[in-house]
Amino acid sequence: MKDFDLNLARVFVLLYETGSVTVTADALRVTQPTVSYSLGRLRRHFDDELFRRTGRGLVPTATAQRMYEPLHRAVAEIDGVLSQAGGGFDPDQTPARFSIALSDLGEVTLLPRLAAAAREAAPQVSFTVRPLDVDDVERQLARGEVDAFVATPVMTSHRTVRIPLFRERYVAMVAQDHPRVGRGAVPLERLGEERHAIVVGPSGHAAPRELLAQHDLLDRVAVEVSRFSALPYLLESTDLVAILPEYVAEVFAASHRLRPVPLPFETEPMEVAAYARHEASRTPAQRWLVSFLVGVLGEQVSPAQLPVVP
Repeated sequence: MKDFDLNLARVFVLLYETGSVTVTADALRVTQPTVSYSLGRLRRHFDDELFRRTGRGLVPTATAQRMYEPLHRAVAEIDGVLSQAGGGFDPDQTPARFSIALSDLGEVTLLPRLAAAAREAAPQVSFTVRPLDVDDVERQLARGEVDAFVATPVMTSHRTVRIPLFRERYVAMVAQDHPRVGRGAVPLERLGEERHAIVVGPSGHAAPRELLAQHDLLDRVAVEVSRFSALPYLLESTDLVAILPEYVAEVFAASHRLRPVPLPFETEPMEVAAYARHEASRTPAQRWLVSFLVGVLGEQVSPAQLPVVP
């Protein structure tokens, strides 16, 4: 230990979680050559390459994988002590702009809740919202292009942490005056006779299409759109049927001539989760953001309870 600089532990943890010298340097507010020099010291100390360069960034060796958990815990404990000693983030006093990635469903249903809550609890905080691309968002998080994202697909990466927010079921949605679908659960036979609208795109919300496929109803799809936010306008003007998460359906029904209808079969509940860097890799402000997301979005509320953003 007398020959080991504890600052190297933080460099190692950040390199492991971000896979990038550039992002690590930005997080530590040092130059890239400083991080490269620290990596060289780590390699000499442990007599191992630790990270190999690839087209997708730095990939840890087997030795680095064994080292990560104990070093991560040590850095997290040190950060916890420092935070309790007054090194935290105060959203009442410190201006901050966070970049979060949301699907269009998230923009329509979750963003208003975040903006209203921030208006009350964190008036110095503002948000930049990026479109959610499930194929690229983990890279965006690792490179510091977003501070967090909210998604339904389960993503597993050693560079991110998944924090469950809430679960909900799926329902069908139709126009308020739909001529054939009543207000009770729509029979499977009726669902098979109706024409459907589905969403295809990079948001990763594939369950409605999969449910139709499971019941051999894909040939009943009449319209495919790229964004969920187009559905309420489409449904209230036609006799099409769409499958949506229940809370989303309630939000759409509160502002359009639509009504949710129970499905005739059981569906696996959808779980919405927030994703962020590991705590040791977050700034004090990012730690506050994760806590804020969990506190605001982790509580199930009805659309009628939503506060109005001034």
